[in-house]
Amino acid sequence: MFNIIKSAGVPIKAWTKYVPVEEMAMKQLKNLASLPIIKSHISVMPDVHFGMGATVGSIVPTTNAIIPAAVGVDIGCGMCAIRTSLVSEDLPDSLKKIRDLIEDHVPVGFNSFKSPLESNVTAWNSSLKKGYEKLCEKHPTFAGSNKIHQLGTLGGGNHFIELCIDDTPEKRVWIMLHSGSRNIGNRIGHYFIELAKKDMIKNHCLSDLPDADLAYLSEGTLHFDDYVFAVEWAQEYAATNRQLMMKQVIKALHSSKQLPKNISFDELSINCHHNYISREKHFGQDMYITRKGAVRSRKGELGIIPGSMGERSFIVRGLGNPESYESCSHGAGRLMSRNSAKRKFTIQNHIESTKGVECRKDGGVLDETPGCYKNIHDVMRSQSDLVEVLYVLKQVLCVKG
Repeated sequence: MFNIIKSAGVPIKAWTKYVPVEEMAMKQLKNLASLPIIKSHISVMPDVHFGMGATVGSIVPTTNAIIPAAVGVDIGCGMCAIRTSLVSEDLPDSLKKIRDLIEDHVPVGFNSFKSPLESNVTAWNSSLKKGYEKLCEKHPTFAGSNKIHQLGTLGGGNHFIELCIDDTPEKRVWIMLHSGSRNIGNRIGHYFIELAKKDMIKNHCLSDLPDADLAYLSEGTLHFDDYVFAVEWAQEYAATNRQLMMKQVIKALHSSKQLPKNISFDELSINCHHNYISREKHFGQDMYITRKGAVRSRKGELGIIPGSMGERSFIVRGLGNPESYESCSHGAGRLMSRNSAKRKFTIQNHIESTKGVECRKDGGVLDETPGCYKNIHDVMRSQSDLVEVLYVLKQVLCVKG
């Protein structure tokens, strides 16, 4: 159940019973709650932590306005998972060659495809090209970005590709991955965050905000419709990116000489955003719902809540709790900044905490080591009235950018 955090604005309902909430995140929540465009209440998930303007792990309901920084710059970031016919016994003792195969098929970090795959071109031409051209017509700054070459690529930071084993007696193997709208989504996010600030300066109201990053675009203003169009396009790009990446991972597994040749992939497949806007109806009112680091969990809807490297992840079914705007957490949530993590943890710490996981064991991923994140089991306990756990997954292979 949630607890109420008092603020000068709307109520803040927080599912944080078993997890810490940092002071800076608490301040951001209260700043957000004070805005005149917020309706009913803000919902806070147990993975909540400090973000740009608004906290990650919050659900922000607005009418007639949207806060671009609350959506963020990794627009449409989310998860994709599929269950395979493989069981744990099908996997070799060492997964290094399989990780190498996946990294050969999916560019990671700043890398992209040197020549776009045929599947990328097909996906681009069939669903994305027309919207992109319309976007560039009004905002030429987006022209020439590396959009086709980055389809089906991972990126860096907290994005990952994993092989996991579930907790069923069969010990089935799952593919799970996390990525978003790549460079083009990042550019859209930063561009409209700055436009929102300029619009509010023009209307003499930016100084009224507790944080300039809470600048919002209102319906009827110059850039509102353009932003909604751009965000929805970037969300489609992100979902397509995950689908194409999943195809490449499947192709990599099929090419492995260490795995059975007759691998199949069943109907249990999930592709969900956790950084996005959606037009929804709650408490009898039409709203824009911004989920900044949160997953929609309507009654019966499947979702993915990943843990950190070496920890557990969860396939869940939504309970449709109206108080959370039918939402749940999107992961474990950071305990500390990336710089703090690099100062605190050593490579040996990382090696010990990722024992049994085939993954990078170098200083380049210390900011993603498990100790950087909240305890995923405490996160799940805190939201037991938001989701039902269907499968618990244990990572055995993790690809990071």
